[in-house]
Amino acid sequence: MRAWGSFIRSFSYAFAGIAHTVKTQRNMRIHVAAAVLALLMAWWLDISRNDVLLVFFTIALVFSLELVNTAIEAAVDLASPDRHPKAKAAKDAAAGAVLVAAVLSVLVGLFVFGPPLWQKLSA
Repeated sequence: MRAWGSFIRSFSYAFAGIAHTVKTQRNMRIHVAAAVLALLMAWWLDISRNDVLLVFFTIALVFSLELVNTAIEAAVDLASPDRHPKAKAAKDAAAGAVLVAAVLSVLVGLFVFGPPLWQKLSA
């Protein structure tokens, strides 16, 4: 039974990390708003199941990388409170990973939502 307690506790830590990131990181709140908008658009446009899965995947990718970015920033700030070129490189690389995922999500959004949105608006 002890293993289950540890397992459940690990989930609570993970949810605490997600909640902390949403509460403290403006960009994560922007990502959450964009995800809600994308899912509402998918419903409104009656997007196919496969395309919705692609949208979910890109949402999860952006959320995951934003969480990792937040963790890296916190660890770097703790380890190197003063400015340091390597600390900056670590933070910039983590932010760059989020940017790459965000750009990918925009491209997926154009691919998935563009044609049905155009069709709905021009009808």
